[in-house]
Amino acid sequence: MRERILLIDDDIAVLRTLEIVLSDRGYDILTAKDGVEGLRVFRSARPDLVITDLIMPEKEGIETIVEMRRERPEAKIIAISGGGRTHNIGFLDIAATLGASAVLAKPFTPDQLAQKIDEVTR
Repeated sequence: MRERILLIDDDIAVLRTLEIVLSDRGYDILTAKDGVEGLRVFRSARPDLVITDLIMPEKEGIETIVEMRRERPEAKIIAISGGGRTHNIGFLDIAATLGASAVLAKPFTPDQLAQKIDEVTR
């Protein structure tokens, strides 16, 4: 069975690009445009891995990570961020402290993402 990854990002271009890249690498991909939708999919589909942006409307990624950890402490979560309008990637440090299994600053290459996925799912 293929590993199932939930991608959460409010930037549709990023979401679709990651969906294509990871599908081509053999993963089953689920998507959500914000943390509210992401939590709904997380609860119903129980993905093997979550990759979530941090700066989003409706529900920020850090809040989403905290809720996911509360519900499934064993969940594997990679936080991604370019820091939003301020380009403050300090949010990634906060995400790691509050439960992300790994973090990755945008922009990143498909190979860098694949390496993080391998690290987290090993």
